[in-house]
Parts: sequence; structure tokens; C-alpha cells
Amino acid sequence: MVRLRVEADFADLFEVKEARIQRRWNESRQAEGDALTIRAAWQDIRKGVVVSASGADASPEALTYRTVVPPHGQWSATIRAVPTAIQSHPLSPFIRARGVSPRDLRRQEWVSKIPLLRMGNRSIERTLRRSYDDLGALRIEDPAHPDRIVVAAGAPWFMALFGRDSLWASLMALPVDPSLAFGTIQTLADRQGSAVDEMSEEEPGKILHEVRLDVSSGLALGGKSAYYGSVDATPLFVALFGEVSRWGFAPETISALLPHVDRALAWIRDYGDKDGDGFVEYQRLNDQGLINQGWKDSWDGINFADGTLAEPPIALCEVQAYVYSAYLARFWIAYDAGDMALAAEYRERGATLKRQFNERFWLPEHGYYAVALDGKKRPVDACASNMGQCLLFGIIDQDKAPLVAERLMSPEMFSGWGVRTLASDMGAYNPASYHNGSVWPHDNAIIAAGLLRYGFVEQAQRISTALFEAAEYSEGRLPELFCGFSRDQFDEPLPYPTACSPQACAATTPIQLVKGLMGYYADVARGGLWMDPVLPESYGDLHITKRQDHYRYLRYYRDRPRPAQGYVVPPWKATVGGRSCRTSQIAREGLTAVTRSAAGHGLACRHGLGRGASVPVI
Repeated sequence: MVRLRVEADFADLFEVKEARIQRRWNESRQAEGDALTIRAAWQDIRKGVVVSASGADASPEALTYRTVVPPHGQWSATIRAVPTAIQSHPLSPFIRARGVSPRDLRRQEWVSKIPLLRMGNRSIERTLRRSYDDLGALRIEDPAHPDRIVVAAGAPWFMALFGRDSLWASLMALPVDPSLAFGTIQTLADRQGSAVDEMSEEEPGKILHEVRLDVSSGLALGGKSAYYGSVDATPLFVALFGEVSRWGFAPETISALLPHVDRALAWIRDYGDKDGDGFVEYQRLNDQGLINQGWKDSWDGINFADGTLAEPPIALCEVQAYVYSAYLARFWIAYDAGDMALAAEYRERGATLKRQFNERFWLPEHGYYAVALDGKKRPVDACASNMGQCLLFGIIDQDKAPLVAERLMSPEMFSGWGVRTLASDMGAYNPASYHNGSVWPHDNAIIAAGLLRYGFVEQAQRISTALFEAAEYSEGRLPELFCGFSRDQFDEPLPYPTACSPQACAATTPIQLVKGLMGYYADVARGGLWMDPVLPESYGDLHITKRQDHYRYLRYYRDRPRPAQGYVVPPWKATVGGRSCRTSQIAREGLTAVTRSAAGHGLACRHGLGRGASVPVI
């Protein structure tokens, strides 16, 4: 006889993460045949679960099997636990067919449609393929629009739409699946703030921080399904829209989203910069919200060099870079539409912000940028990784970039596995903390892309190679973060205990690293694909094929006179080695463009978040 006792605590996800059950449910049980139904109530919330086992006898406490197993024999059983809605039958059971679940089948179907990549370095190829699998597993549907696919932030804690995380992940995955970015933008636009609500921190035009559906929202931030306590999701929304507008989506679908972009820009002006000093700051609107509302959103994530916590309102350095990118995105959209007055307005906004940023955030006595300005407008002088993200968006003055790169790659910042979130000589440094000395793969991917933008190829290659080597210790999967101990101390990266794995931004990090090192820049709307490869020799050859219905391939050979070759469907135009992409028209209109190339080939692109990106001189 095999007797399985059945219990259910109906814990909310937040209770599970904290390992503390806060609620006590009133429970009832009903046994019938081989199934036990447990129903529970707490205040006005009802939950239920049906636990069944074919061949067992159910009682209110347990499921009991009576069987005989002969010598050297085997016996197996399947137990199903299916949630129920109040006064309804159980939901469809989760049944594996031939070992593959419906969700796995959907993931496999998606993976079969995205580009197929092969690399000479098989370890890196394994990491990239694992990234594809993880990204496929994190794809979720908008319940109101099942045709829209978005990416959840991470498992197990953040299997939900997150503004910042979903935007970054879909941005880094653009070469693999642009529809993820478009679905993310559409879904976030539908939930864009429309009123002022201090509990949820909703404001008109603001992009949400997270969505928690169903009962878990009762314990969620702000007490509602949607919480808006994020200072960076709104400018990132505009920046991603600027990127997506180049990927060939139907003009009418892009135009339909433009009012949401302008509402987001209005939030930056009217709510993000409440004191009118030109910088976007945050301060939570109630004592239940997040204290820090940038990507380092732990309570102690923003501090001075001596470890003192910064007091709000806080203006983060990278948020100003996101806003700068949002202004440039709107500039180009207006320029392409022939609205020169609006284009000039946002060009001037960008120029003003860049000038003020370099005046107020730069710390000449330290040779790096302040992580933030605090509530008294004092520079928060900790040396943190945030300034590395500023490189990607081009807000850093050219003459200061070498000092920033040098500091990022110093022993205090670079652990050997990646750039730490906080330098080891800072007062709050803790290599096993969440944001004060740990290494975040997605943060490093952004930093590497920023270094490439300013021409620091060797530094970007070091970061990329370190991350790919770190992935080897976790079967090709990069976690959300790992501890920041030096590689000299430990010969493998030490895991962070509660890191999400898989996590969306970490899953897209390998894709972003290869994209950056390939100098990959696409403008489908203008029929062009540009590349300027600087892959390290250890990576070997690169071969990317799309499925037959796309009729495209790309090969990059290290040991041949011609560095790369490719075939694309007309009217695309592939350029390898750094030819200029349509900057002549910009020059004729008086919007002088600059050309930067990490490999010295003179690659210039219309606009975008990548190496060689061409931006107006402002």
C-alpha cells in the first residue's frame, strides 16, 4: 500500500519567495473516487485544487494505492493537481503527450522559425541555442490579445509582463524575433497610465513597472494588478519604439502607436521632471511602493561612495541617457515624416539634456560619472556600472569616454567574469548583494555595446568572452545575476541564491553580445543591413541561416580575404565592412551626422542603439 498525504497552502507567489505564509485559509475537502477536491477561502478570495490519481482511492486526507510489485518489477503512477475557479469545473489538465507539453510544443515551433545559428566555437553556440530555448519558454500571451506575444521577466518569481525587463529583453532580441518587441510595445501601450493614482503610482502617459494578474495582485505592489513605480520604463518605451520603427512593420501599425509615444514623452516632461531642472527623477508616492525605481530597485541600491544611502527624489544617470535616446528617436520619426519643426524641437531637447548631463554628473576629481543626483541635487559619487549603460545611448562626451572605459575595466569594477554593479572600493560593496557588487549579464551586454559604440573593441571583447565563459558553468545558461567575487578568488562564478533562471534579459544577453560584435544594424524600412564584424578569433566562423521561407543567409569567415558574405531578398541591401548608410541626405538637410566605427571602417547608420550609430551633432 502506498499512501500519499495531500496538503495545499494556497500560498501567493510573494509568500513563496519570502518563505513566509501570511494568510490562513478556511479549507474544505471532498473526496470522490480517485480525486480529492480542496477548496479554500480567505476574505473575498476563493481558490481550489483537484488532486487525482488514476487507480487510487481518495479520502479527505490522502490518496491510497493498493498494488503488488513483483521481485525486480516496477510500478509507476501519475498524479495530477489541477487548479479550479470558484463554482466551476477544474481547468484543463496539464498533460504531457509523448513527453512534450503543449507549452514545449509552442516553444519548439517558435524556435524552428527563428534564425538558425552555427559558430566555430561550440560552447558559444550552445549558449546561444540555450538562449533561444529560454526566450521561447518565457514567451507569454496577453490574455486580452492572444495574438500578441510578449516576454515574461523571469522564472520563477517574475513570470509576468514587466515594463523595463520586457522592453530590454525584446530590444536585445530584435535580430531574432522583432515581433516580440512589437507585441511588448502594443501591450504596454494598452496599459499606459491615464490617471493619477498614488497607490499604484499610475500617472498619465507612464509605462507600467509590472502586471500581476489574478489573486496575487492582492499582495502585489500598489495593491492592484498593475503597478507603475518605474522611472525608466517610459523613456525605454520610446527608445524601443524608435528601434522597432526601422524593422519594416506596416506603416499604419506604427502610426497607431505614435500617440502613445507622445503621451510617454509628455509624462517625461510633466511628471518625470517635476521640479523642471531638466532631469527625470523618482520618489515613491506611498510608503508601500518601491524605494528605488530604476533597474537597481533594491532598497539599498543607490548609495554614495561611503555607503550612505541617497535620499529622493533621485535622478539616475542611466535614466537621463534613456531620455536622451527617447528624444533622438522622436527626432528621427518627425524628420522622416517631414515635420521639421517637431524634429528641431526634439533635437534641441536632446542637445540641452546632453550638455546639462555632462556638466552635472561628471566627477572630474574621480574620472567617472555620478550614479545619480540626490534630492539636494548633490552628485551621488559611488562608482557604479550605471554609467556604462550611458555609453550605449551616446550621451557621454567623447573626451570623457576613455576614462569611463578605463574605470569600468579596472580591477575594482571588472571581476574577471563581468563588470560589477558597484566597485569593490566603495563603502556599500558586497559581492553577494543584489545590486551592490554583483554581476548582471544584461548590464554587461549593454555596457559592452556602449564600449563598442565609442570604439573600445578590446574591452567589449573581454566582457563578452568572460560572460560566455561564465555560461559554461551553468550548462550554457546565464542567470539573472551571479556574485561579484573576483575570478582570482574563485575559479568559477558563484551563483546568487535566489536569481531567476531563466531570466529574460539574461537569456537575450548572448544574442546582444554577438549582435554587438557583428556590428549588426538593420533598417528594413530603408532596405538595408549593415555589419562591421569584430568577433574575437576564439569565436570561430559564424553562419546564420533563416528558414527556407525567408531565403536569407549570412556567413562570416575569419580566415578569408573577404570578411563576410550574405544574401538577402531584394530590395534589401547588405553592406559589410562599414560603408556609409544614407547620411548624404542628412547632411543636405543641415543635420550633420557623425560616424564612429569600432573597427575603423567608418560604418554609419541612420539612428539606433549600436556601434557606429549616426546621430545629429548636438
